[in-house]
Amino acid sequence: MAPVPVHLGRRDDGDDPGGPAMPAPRPLTAPAQFHVLAKPTGPICNLDCEYCFFLSKEALYPGDRFRMAEDVLERYLRQLLESIEAPVATVAWQGGEPTLMGVDFFRHAVGLAESLKRPGQRLEHTLQTNGTLLTDEWCELLAEHRFLVGISIDGPPALHDAYRVDKRGAPTSERVLRGLERLKAHGVDWNVLCTVHAANQDQPLEVYRWFRDELAATHIQLIPVVERDNDTGFQEGDRVTARSVDPEAWGRFLVTVFDEWLRHDVGTVFVTHFDAALASWVGAPASLCIFGETCGDAVALEHNGDVYSCDHFVEPDHLLGNLRDTHLVDLLASPRQRAFGAAKRDTLPRHCRECDVRFACHGECPKNRFTTTPDGEPGLNYLCAGYEAFFRHVDGPMRLMADLLRQGRFADEVRAIFARAGRNEPCPCGSGRKAKACHGG
Repeated sequence: MAPVPVHLGRRDDGDDPGGPAMPAPRPLTAPAQFHVLAKPTGPICNLDCEYCFFLSKEALYPGDRFRMAEDVLERYLRQLLESIEAPVATVAWQGGEPTLMGVDFFRHAVGLAESLKRPGQRLEHTLQTNGTLLTDEWCELLAEHRFLVGISIDGPPALHDAYRVDKRGAPTSERVLRGLERLKAHGVDWNVLCTVHAANQDQPLEVYRWFRDELAATHIQLIPVVERDNDTGFQEGDRVTARSVDPEAWGRFLVTVFDEWLRHDVGTVFVTHFDAALASWVGAPASLCIFGETCGDAVALEHNGDVYSCDHFVEPDHLLGNLRDTHLVDLLASPRQRAFGAAKRDTLPRHCRECDVRFACHGECPKNRFTTTPDGEPGLNYLCAGYEAFFRHVDGPMRLMADLLRQGRFADEVRAIFARAGRNEPCPCGSGRKAKACHGG
């Protein structure tokens, strides 16, 4: 059964072309900083990746053209840039596949953003893409305006093509890698976004080393695929598809890549989960929203101006409003959105509240909290077993790196400490085990 069509948008029936004004004074509940993922094509994509959770969102807007109109673009950029209090504002584009809007749309968007920014404000532009539509013209624009481009690659071609296929079911790795080569040739800053799923979960070293050695990737983001098995496309039910990553395999994947990174790549390759863990061990704010104690400061903007609580909750129950009617700051400050963010902390089961690695995990993303604890309490994260294994495994090295930073030294010094340890010597992490059975396997 397909998702029931529910049209959540609104027509532009001659409403004020200027849009809602910035609230003054700024609401006390408005976050000082926030992030917006703008989706100019909504869920529309030229690929048909089997695990994609966003393609089904097309049913929310039946008959729509799925192209961001000029008035929505202008209101979004104006509201975003006048609301961000920091000197640097990030303008982030995602999809679907945002490059389907065409180069001219983004050329115009960049120019409009520059005209709307506040005095002294600096812009950072980001784009998440599957890379298949990138041309030299695209890359010239991205390089000129110093875009940071995330490109979705799931590992070597055989692993990537397991689920990342086009509308005909054909493999896409060749086209993706061709797009990446164009980015490199034009000097565009890029990073890898790799989803971890049933097809690649058991090849962590093959995946990581291919990114590092073959693609020369220096920034890697790993995303576990947790795909609910239901008929709605929403975050409902407690069953997952066969494509979803296994919780224990997810933990092994992270642990195996971490040990490789620890001995060879600290300071030269940056993996978001490892950076986030180090932030927790030094007591810094969470660098990934999934590991924050609360959430609610990262919203999704649909092509028609609809704003949702989160990219993973583009659902009728989490529609905050439309920025044609209500300013972004008011939507973020709304009691509904603040309650959404606080629920991440307030609904943690006792198993999580008493966990020794809660400070680093905080129950991870609410979208994955649909299993039960050992004593039967609901709300446990599906990936809990994997995260517990990972955070406990990295405790010793993270303590060492945190100590180095507190001494005014560099975290990458830990690499030599572990590289020098023989396999039959005590592991430098302090566990008391031999290195080969700990962090030198």
